Amino acid sequence: MAADMAFDYLGKFGAWQFYTQFTPEAVRELEDLGYGAVWLGGSPPTDWDGYEKLLAGSESIVVATSIVNVWGSTAEAAADTYLRLAEKFPGRFLLGIGVGHPEHTGTYTKPYDALVNYLDILDARGVPQQGRALAALGPRVARLARDRSAGALPYLTVPEHTAELRGILGPDKLLVSEHKVVLDEDTVRARVAGREKAGFYLGLVNYVNNLRRFGFDETDLTQPGSDRFVDAVVAHGSATQVADRLAEHVHAGANHVAPQVVGGDYLEVLRTLAPLLAERLN
Repeated sequence: MAADMAFDYLGKFGAWQFYTQFTPEAVRELEDLGYGAVWLGGSPPTDWDGYEKLLAGSESIVVATSIVNVWGSTAEAAADTYLRLAEKFPGRFLLGIGVGHPEHTGTYTKPYDALVNYLDILDARGVPQQGRALAALGPRVARLARDRSAGALPYLTVPEHTAELRGILGPDKLLVSEHKVVLDEDTVRARVAGREKAGFYLGLVNYVNNLRRFGFDETDLTQPGSDRFVDAVVAHGSATQVADRLAEHVHAGANHVAPQVVGGDYLEVLRTLAPLLAERLN
């Protein structure tokens, strides 16, 4: 079965925001607008009581972590949460996991080995590969995502990166690309908002190293970041321009694109984008 068919339940577009920004009412509205998944950012803990509330307040939309940090939540706890939610809400919870950033985690050592060990425990606890996905930037973790999970969840990415990951994952694995959004036709103002959010990641070596592989140099990647960097990782302009930019990831091989709205009311922006994104599926 081709990946596009296997992951149809997610739809082509979702919504990525810090996990506490989502409410059951907001998730239900996003479902009604046609979004297929909500991606819970900010390393939500596995004991967060909001998972069940978001799922119970909606009918079909997928709730996914993006991501549970392997240093912050044990694999045993993650497995228990997944299995409980999968039983109560079949096919509607996806466990995204990752290793976070060395700059922010004092115990961050041998991240690849930590991911492998985490996956071993998930296997032993009965979490299926199709129920989990990995935060992946570089080729090595992308291959791990291909071999031991549903697929990859790249963050702070560009369509060229999406295309590379699709080549590594092959045609039958999940690829979800996050992309930041500022709905503002004033370029100067939009760049200020985008830079405020995206510039933070230029202090994190894993993102900087990844972006270097796609033609960005020190003039782009020195904080607070060049206009070229901001324009690449933050879609801004009119609603049509933003929708077109998000659709580039689909054309590059993403099964699903998760816009993260910055510098505005995320629900209002996603309301505006919904019909335009639907048009790009035809």
